Amino acid sequence: MIRPATPSDLPAITRLLNHYIATSNAVYEEQPWDADKAQAWFDGRLSAGFPVIVYALDGAVVGYGSYGTFRARMGYRFTVEHSLYVEPGHQGKGIGKALMEALIAQAQADGLHCMIGGIDAANRSSVAFHERFGFKQVGTFKEVGRKHGHWLDVCFVQLTL
Repeated sequence: MIRPATPSDLPAITRLLNHYIATSNAVYEEQPWDADKAQAWFDGRLSAGFPVIVYALDGAVVGYGSYGTFRARMGYRFTVEHSLYVEPGHQGKGIGKALMEALIAQAQADGLHCMIGGIDAANRSSVAFHERFGFKQVGTFKEVGRKHGHWLDVCFVQLTL
């Protein structure tokens, strides 16, 4: 059910991400992605050697995950920042767990040392989800994001691989 994403998955990935852009603070984007932006993101991940994986259920993408550059300086090359999204109707069914396990396993296989997650601090369920995998809260930046007319705090979590 988990497999590498292909270009044909981009409409589903974009639709899923755009849902979270429009309805939540799970991603600090304000404008929906179009096909060109999704393609550029996808191509950038793959050309840098980073994974983009999907969870397909009966042929339909119901979740995806990826990781990429944490910071651009060479000294950070063994640290990545991940993202993971699951269709709202499919949450709580082990899809996020399976995607996270796959991302962690891939990061370890890639010889990485740390995985970082930036989570809206009000999203306590996401923080708890990450803690189940051994992520530790390492800091909260106050009012660094803005969306829907509100200042947002971001909590960073870290997993040493």
